[in-house]
Amino acid sequence: MTVEAAKGGYHSGEVGGIVPETFRVVRQLLDRLDNSETGEPLEALRTEIPQWAKEEAQRMADLSGPGMYTKYNVHEGVEMVHQDNLVKMYLNNTWSANLSITGADGLPEVAKAGNVVRPSTSVRISMRLHPT
Repeated sequence: MTVEAAKGGYHSGEVGGIVPETFRVVRQLLDRLDNSETGEPLEALRTEIPQWAKEEAQRMADLSGPGMYTKYNVHEGVEMVHQDNLVKMYLNNTWSANLSITGADGLPEVAKAGNVVRPSTSVRISMRLHPT
């Protein structure tokens, strides 16, 4: 997805609040697919989870326990999604749509970034879908 606004970069003091900030527009569009506060996908990407899958999730949660997520190396203080509800964690992993941003263009390196409203922002989106 590419969002374009200006035909060149302009100093934020000159055009901030006038020319749309393309990263903000990207965020708004992504929120149409995936709620940034809850991680829930839009309604059209959800499915009814069959009873057998719910029972499987309970068995897998009982078998794996916290090992379902402790095997992943994350920074101190990071909490996994639904780590307090392993059944929901398992179902999210197997039956819920999940949005990932796998690449981005139009953003300068932090060390080189200035006060510029950039002309465009591009992101590569991956949406894992449920098995149905």
